[in-house]
Amino acid sequence: QVQLVESGGGLVQAGGSLRLSCAASGSIFSLNSLAWDRQAPGKQRELVAVITSGGKTHYADSVKGRFTISRDNAKNTVYLQMNSLKPEDTAVYYCSMEGNWGQGTQVTVSS
Repeated sequence: QVQLVESGGGLVQAGGSLRLSCAASGSIFSLNSLAWDRQAPGKQRELVAVITSGGKTHYADSVKGRFTISRDNAKNTVYLQMNSLKPEDTAVYYCSMEGNWGQGTQVTVSS
């Protein structure tokens, strides 16, 4: 059974940074692609970033150049470094693996 636990969210001013972490268990972490999604109030969930088992990355246009996804297979953890945050980045952020999602972590960016 896959379990994902996100952490690192919080309140930050526009222009600030946060690093989200997601600890995974219950699967062979190193063989899986991992993703970060987000959902803002009243909006559909959107894909933010993906990292493959080989380390290739993909980003939504809205976060390119500001967010970086990375993984540490030894720690079964995926990260999302978020820089130059904007109020429109405010959302609940979820990590996913093998069609499973964690409980999410709230990110709020004040203007």
